[in-house]
Amino acid sequence: MNNLPLNEGVDFYYDEHGYVVFTEQYHLNKGYCCGHGCRHCPYDYESVPEPRRSQLLDQKRSTSTPKA
Repeated sequence: MNNLPLNEGVDFYYDEHGYVVFTEQYHLNKGYCCGHGCRHCPYDYESVPEPRRSQLLDQKRSTSTPKA
């Protein structure tokens, strides 16, 4: 994966602060959790050490739950 060119809008995008954010598709193609707490990690942050992992999972749940 490291030798392939990245495509904006598919592999990454720029957030409102100008940071590069990797997409879920990029992470799925990579095949594992890197442990950095990436915004779109599809692996439930399995390589992120505690207590940060629990914080990220709680944050993910709270932003994905529809509010009534």
